[in-house]
Amino acid sequence: MKRFALRGGSLRLPHFAGLLFLGVLFGVFVGNVLGAPAFAQTTGPVPDLPAILLSGGSYSVDVALPAEVASRGRAERLEYRVRAGETQLVRGSVPTVGEGGEALETVTLDSFVAPAAGEHEIHFELGAVTVTREVRVIPGILSILPPLLAILLAVAFRQVILALLSGVFLGAFVAAGYDPGTALLRTVDQYTVGALADRDHASIIVFSLLLGGMIGVVTKSGGGMGLARLVTGRARTTRGGLFGTWLMGIVIFFDDYANALLVGSTMRPITDRLRVSREKLAFLVDGTAATVSSVALVSSWIGVEVGYIADQFSSLGLEGDPYVIFLETIPHRFYPILMLIFSVLMIYMRRDFGPMLTAERRARETGQVLREGAKPAMEIDASAVAGKGDPSAIDALVPIGAVIAVALGGMYLTGRHAVLEEGGELTLRAIFGNASSLDSLLWAAFIGSGAALVTVVSRRTMTLDAALDAWLAGVKSMVMACIILILAWALGAVCRELDTARWVIGAVGGWITPGLLPALIFVIAALVAFATGTSWGTMAILFPLVVPMAHELAPGDHQIMLGAISSILAGAVWGDHCSPISDTTIMSSMASGCDHIDHVRTQLPYALAVGLVSLVLGDVATGLGLYPAWVGLVLGALALFALLRFVGREVPDYTPTEDLEIAQEG
Repeated sequence: MKRFALRGGSLRLPHFAGLLFLGVLFGVFVGNVLGAPAFAQTTGPVPDLPAILLSGGSYSVDVALPAEVASRGRAERLEYRVRAGETQLVRGSVPTVGEGGEALETVTLDSFVAPAAGEHEIHFELGAVTVTREVRVIPGILSILPPLLAILLAVAFRQVILALLSGVFLGAFVAAGYDPGTALLRTVDQYTVGALADRDHASIIVFSLLLGGMIGVVTKSGGGMGLARLVTGRARTTRGGLFGTWLMGIVIFFDDYANALLVGSTMRPITDRLRVSREKLAFLVDGTAATVSSVALVSSWIGVEVGYIADQFSSLGLEGDPYVIFLETIPHRFYPILMLIFSVLMIYMRRDFGPMLTAERRARETGQVLREGAKPAMEIDASAVAGKGDPSAIDALVPIGAVIAVALGGMYLTGRHAVLEEGGELTLRAIFGNASSLDSLLWAAFIGSGAALVTVVSRRTMTLDAALDAWLAGVKSMVMACIILILAWALGAVCRELDTARWVIGAVGGWITPGLLPALIFVIAALVAFATGTSWGTMAILFPLVVPMAHELAPGDHQIMLGAISSILAGAVWGDHCSPISDTTIMSSMASGCDHIDHVRTQLPYALAVGLVSLVLGDVATGLGLYPAWVGLVLGALALFALLRFVGREVPDYTPTEDLEIAQEG
């Protein structure tokens, strides 16, 4: 699943509990507004010290030298002492003059260990000048509670929004000095609004809504169906039908929901005639949904993935265009890529193993595409569209082509302008590395939406009113995703304020090497996604923890950072692919008309096999620097080939009699 656990949610709190919860919140709100002092914003003093410290944490502070120091004459070294009350934390001296003789405006003091939990005044004695900073020290374990609560609630209730909102509130509660009223207000006016106030965040939200509108028009007009029919052609053999299904899943790359619904419902009559088991169809549908959309250059996933990357890089002060970073992670996303390779190898070699082998042999030998006694999930017919006439691929190719062309063109032009301004060399890497990707994607989604509307109206596929209704329906389909994004950004802001990453690094830094970090993250992301059934929720929870941890454990190591980011994205897809409560898994069962338990049971061995190969030959080996990512992909593909060759068993091809006669006559 990517957006939420089955549209609208699958499990809710009891009504009385919900009312009680709202009543408590209302009481706290009123009590806080009427009885508590207004929230005070404080300005930071000269030392660059967080307002909240973790007890026992090590802090290195940058100090902007105050005017008093300069006015008294500048010595080459400045004696300093840092104390909490009368307890000395650190003492030493720092140079105040650079190597070229220039006066330094900022100096870095030696690290000190934060005192015990409580309210403290930290005194910075800089020569004869003393600067005081009031801080609050909290037990380090409290900093991990907000994301941990989010994970636990997501697992328990499978409601990502409730989980993220609770995590933000708990973090605000700790940051506000354990005042629930202030925490409630800060959850809304500081963290949530702050997430929207960021220009990049707002651009990503608008991009996602515009792209959702375009996808709504493409799907409702029949453009997606026409594109599917263009790909499948006339499949006359089992292998041809399976390959057409796989290829169609690649072509419908722009959204995993549209992918699952279109591919499953379109190919089901064809594969039934070719004696392909519904279990195999559901596997191919599920295996080309999120795996394709998550690595596609333009899709409904782009805004979310790029948004998380941009947010973390901005907060850590790291350089790099978020879209370019996204592109660089693709070779490191071993699971989605190897799953696509495994699927096509399985089709070409005509081999299966485990429960899928039993299902395929049953279908070939008896023509029973469903197990006896199976209860197929509700069959979804995505061919029901609002467009007039036969579905045409033109209604999909024009807007999708416009999005790709404008995105690439915008990145090239903005990058070229930036390189020329800096006087750099005009190489493709330099151009795209300096491009304004978020602006380009925003322009692309806007033009794509317009192109979709103009195309379907000008071709009289839809009336203007119907096209606008389809566009609005597409926008609405992205609202839940945008809410999750906003709350994820808010949770990230809370984690940064509580310095969560510092505690996590201190907890795991002593026993894990940076090279094993991508593999560990891959497993954690998979477990969270499997338990929650949401890949987007998993990304929202893990990004604020993992990226700062990777930065601290391996500062400046770009490969480890790429491995960490790609492991979140790939692990979330892996866990989502295995999870029986994932909405894309359920939709694949419904669109394919397959018993849901049969789908999960036959798919799980394949997903686990590909995941294990991805973990060992991909994340572990490349994280340790044994070889580059492309070698891991090649070795992974060879390992999967060997698995099918030596473990799999051949399943005969099948050609219907009428198609066989046509082929012989031709």
